[in-house]
Amino acid sequence: MKDIFGFMRSSDMFSHITSLKYLPRWIVLVLDVLLCVFSYYASCLLSSQLINDIPDVRILNFVERLITLLIFQVFFFWLFHTYSGVLRYSGYVDAVKLLFAVFSNVILIAFITFLVEKTNDNLLFFYSGLLFYGIIAFLLLFFLRMTVKIGFDYFNQNSGQITPVMIYGTKNAAIGIAKMLLSVQGEVKYKLVGFIDDDQTATERLIRGVKVYPMNAEVVKKVVAKKAKSIIVSPLKMKEINPEKDLDIFLNNNISILTLPPVSIWNNEVPSIQQIKSVQIEDLLERPQINISTENIEALHKDKVILVTGAAGSIGSEIVNQVIKYKPKLVVLLDQAESPMHNLRLELEEKYEDQHFSVFLADVRNLQRMDYMMDMYRPDIIYHAAAYKHVPLMEDNPVESIQVNVAGTKNMADLAVKYKVERFVMVSTDKAVNPTNVMGASKRIAEIYVQSLYRNLTQHNEFSPKFITTRFGNVLGSNGSVIPLFKSQIEKGGPVTVTHPEIIRYFMTIPEACTLVLEAGVMGHGGEIFIFDMGSPVKIVNLAKKMIRLAGFVPEVDIKIEFTGLRPGEKLYEELLNHKEKTTETHNPKIMIAKVQEYDYEVVTAQIDELIGYSRSCKNFLTVSQMKKIVPEFKSKNSQYERLDV
Repeated sequence: MKDIFGFMRSSDMFSHITSLKYLPRWIVLVLDVLLCVFSYYASCLLSSQLINDIPDVRILNFVERLITLLIFQVFFFWLFHTYSGVLRYSGYVDAVKLLFAVFSNVILIAFITFLVEKTNDNLLFFYSGLLFYGIIAFLLLFFLRMTVKIGFDYFNQNSGQITPVMIYGTKNAAIGIAKMLLSVQGEVKYKLVGFIDDDQTATERLIRGVKVYPMNAEVVKKVVAKKAKSIIVSPLKMKEINPEKDLDIFLNNNISILTLPPVSIWNNEVPSIQQIKSVQIEDLLERPQINISTENIEALHKDKVILVTGAAGSIGSEIVNQVIKYKPKLVVLLDQAESPMHNLRLELEEKYEDQHFSVFLADVRNLQRMDYMMDMYRPDIIYHAAAYKHVPLMEDNPVESIQVNVAGTKNMADLAVKYKVERFVMVSTDKAVNPTNVMGASKRIAEIYVQSLYRNLTQHNEFSPKFITTRFGNVLGSNGSVIPLFKSQIEKGGPVTVTHPEIIRYFMTIPEACTLVLEAGVMGHGGEIFIFDMGSPVKIVNLAKKMIRLAGFVPEVDIKIEFTGLRPGEKLYEELLNHKEKTTETHNPKIMIAKVQEYDYEVVTAQIDELIGYSRSCKNFLTVSQMKKIVPEFKSKNSQYERLDV
């Protein structure tokens, strides 16, 4: 578009310039030759001004000398490929090529002139003129490339196509990133404008010609925020700092944060610019790496048949990926979700060509189908991750929650006994502690059944699998987590919806949670409920604000945050232990054992059978009422079932 005076607007001009294609090589060569013509003419004028007694040159006139010089110069341009590069990406390598091309020509012609002078007593060229030519030609040729490069950088930066960045860190990993940014020859996306160092005396330092700034709030606010739009945090730096706290200073000044893959997968090579990615909220909330005994886990799983229920889910699929590393004989994937199962199978077949898989599409509620599957595969270890977990949905459909979370677990536990499974590891939730919703209560009932079944079998000296329950809170990025929801809302421009300004949750990464599940499965002797160290709780509204800043927006300015009120069954905070329960430590400081109330198997079985019967009759209130009988601490909140607590 043009304004009323017919001139192109600045934004349109930026877009037009940055969209230009590369100049053909022949045009670059023509420009170089024209600059050489000018350089030789200027060198002759300069020589004539500095030399009083100019020798008589009879062999070649000016035009013939110029043509001779250009022929040799074009040859050296071709030899050193000076015109084959893209002008806008010129760098030190191009300067060296130009230096060799120009002065190789100067030296060759000077040598020929010397030979002619010795044999014919005449000069082809003036030596001073050749020297001046070399200097002027090199400067002009290099100036052309730098002018084009700086011009494109300027227009790209103003049009948002090049981002000025600083690197947080000054060790080898950070230097490697700087080297990559300064030498990149592809589509330039980032321009290095400085380093950030924790050393407060770093203001006098330069690294690869770029200034180092000390890391403090004042410098970030007054200097860094004006010079850089993004900060690249080296992988090693991410390990050294607490990312959730130490990077807030950048987010609070509207500086986006970028990072790269871990140094361990660089393979002794400098990373590429394509590997730079935006830091995700999962990166900021991720906790220190877990140290576990992989030898014990491998010994338990090697050459065994492993069954994972709910295998297509976020937890189930990660358990499958981790178990495969320990070389099981066969991994059976069980889930009722057709498309996710199909995608998981394709992914696993691509990643693990030598591993044996079996995909079994079925529902844990179907006892006959489960019996057929168990008889077919005879698994040694079961990881039971199949469950309904969405709190509001289960509050609206309690009979389905019982069918899957209780009846499904009962089916799998009973069949584990029938087919003499070695270990049965059940994935539970912190919502099972003092439950305020149907989902949490259904998982608590499943815990009660598994524990009472194990205790009853051992008391009667009958065979029993080692029934082990693991209990943890929210996992980052799982299906149904607030993080995918917030990401979707931010992409749409908001608003981001939070149920309550004071609501808090514990978070754990999916790999961390599943690693602890495997570890607990190894250390369990049967009948335990293992709880995981979930770290510090996170305020959900602060999580939302941080995600908005990570996306490059300002909370409440670019994207609003709306409070929608607590959902049915939702409480402000989750507990990992019932107030009557106690814990004992294990050899892993991140895993504890909960001492829970014991239940009589015969009584529990009768109550659960009655509960399942109500659910099959689709009687919601009778179902929930029976749940409250089994779990007296189940008190509904923000739910239609609160009347049952009166």
